[in-house]
Amino acid sequence: MAEDPPCGGAGRWPDSLRLMTAPLFPGRARRSVAALGAVSAGLLLLSACDKPTPLATVTVGSSSVSAESDCRGDGKELSMDRVQECLTGLKNAKTVEYGRGDTLRLGVEPAVVEDGKKWQAVLDGQPITEPSSNTYRSFQGADVFATGGQGEAPASKMLGLVQVGEDGKPLAVWSFKLKLK
Repeated sequence: MAEDPPCGGAGRWPDSLRLMTAPLFPGRARRSVAALGAVSAGLLLLSACDKPTPLATVTVGSSSVSAESDCRGDGKELSMDRVQECLTGLKNAKTVEYGRGDTLRLGVEPAVVEDGKKWQAVLDGQPITEPSSNTYRSFQGADVFATGGQGEAPASKMLGLVQVGEDGKPLAVWSFKLKLK
């Protein structure tokens, strides 16, 4: 008498059917292949993730813009040519409107000043602060568009925040555009 399959109630599947559904790999090999695949997929995902870069923020009145570093040497020094290019040549710098006499606030995340690093504000390629290990600077009533009687003020200026190492060499640059109201 033929055996009934398990769903029929009594017995087990016939040997001919059990052989057809037997795995191609023994259980231990199958688990090893699955584990290896999972580890490989995890490593692939981790390698695709970049560590986020610290943000810098510029605030004028109630308007704030934050940005990641446009130029960074990933722990290595940036050449002066590269720094100059980062400070002046970026077309996609975040913009904030600035009116004469407004308070300009600059801030960086704590990671920017870790391990003896500092940062410095640069306006149109000229330093306007000394390197600082503080994460925040405020300039109340500063007229960054003053021309000193040398004609009409420009419509905008490039503001850069430059991270420097303990040796004073540039490591990263955050770029912003100040637009005259």
